Amino acid sequence: MRATDAIESRAALDSPAAALRGVADRVLAQPRLQALLRGVPLGHAAHPLLTDVPIGMWVSASALDLLAPVAGRRASQRLVGLGVLAAAPTVLTGLADWRASEPLDERVRRVGVVHAAANATATAFYAGSWLARRRGRHTVGVALALAGGTVAGVGGYLGGHLTLVRRAPLVDPHEPVPPTASR
Repeated sequence: MRATDAIESRAALDSPAAALRGVADRVLAQPRLQALLRGVPLGHAAHPLLTDVPIGMWVSASALDLLAPVAGRRASQRLVGLGVLAAAPTVLTGLADWRASEPLDERVRRVGVVHAAANATATAFYAGSWLARRRGRHTVGVALALAGGTVAGVGGYLGGHLTLVRRAPLVDPHEPVPPTASR
């Protein structure tokens, strides 16, 4: 908890949060898209559900790396790559949730930025892992995946803090999905 308290009180994170807010505003300019990414049609946030996809693939890849280091190489490479691809919609749903928490409590804003940075770093490690594996450097790929898993654990902890401690984001199950814009 001391680490999250330190993040929540770090005013230096306000500038990166403002930059991320600008990105969120541009990406999520359409209310219907924002509602869809937030999970309004589901009645609850989509982001926590989607996080299981890349994490599950990456954990499965590491299990194959450790339990079937030769026979599982091709499958683990595919799992790492699919996890990287699955991270894209997961990021968008997380961005929509973070943006919908406006007016953002400064603690949520700051932890959200660090959560995003940790997960971006983890995804970069996994992308590097996939590239290394594709180039025949399997051992380097495994090491990068293990580093990615470590950083993803930090990001996951912060995501849990946001949802379980700070109660962000909340999706009203009765919130209507905005109609499509007419031409």
